[in-house]
Amino acid sequence: MSAPAADIIDLLAGIGPADPLAAVRDQRAQARANAQRSFEALLEPTAPGTFPLAERYAVALFVARLHGFDAAEAFYGDLLGDEAPELEAVVADAATVAAATGPFGGYREPNLRSESAEGLRWSPDTATAQALGERLSAAFAHTHLLVFRPREARAEALQALVDAGWSADDIVSLSQLVAFLTFQLRVAWGLRVLAAASATAAAAASTAAAVSAAVTEGA
Repeated sequence: MSAPAADIIDLLAGIGPADPLAAVRDQRAQARANAQRSFEALLEPTAPGTFPLAERYAVALFVARLHGFDAAEAFYGDLLGDEAPELEAVVADAATVAAATGPFGGYREPNLRSESAEGLRWSPDTATAQALGERLSAAFAHTHLLVFRPREARAEALQALVDAGWSADDIVSLSQLVAFLTFQLRVAWGLRVLAAASATAAAAASTAAAVSAAVTEGA
């Protein structure tokens, strides 16, 4: 099991200790600390029990690739590579096939049915299921549902996990893991966007200042 030395959201966002956005995050110190603790509890637990690290990292890589977040793919790919390298390519290929644009799914509520939208309903093909095994195959299908069709995440959707040998506690942990990863990746992506916008604004200000100085000198 790895022992991350850095704040993982900062790492995924490309934020260093001296970055202005690090100071912004420090203004919400409790939120920052809670996010890091959630990572440690869900992805680096001291006692992973019957939801082993390899499965946790495989789900994390799958979610990162579904989101198209290269930095997160690299990070979680490294973790999975250390724990179960034989799964890396299988997970990456599965996520490539499972990629979609969401969210979508059907509402049961009459007043919301007009907002229902159809989309990919994915589950591993035979070869992928054999490579992943029964537990991870069920976990990936459920993860895809949570990422793209959260409105359909009802009790009956859990039966496939139960049939694949997932305990009630591990199903809760899996659902928490997917929810946390979605939060983590969105925050890190948002910080990357802010950093890029700040860099663009700074470059524009520098250019404007240079032009102004040149005009002044030529006057």
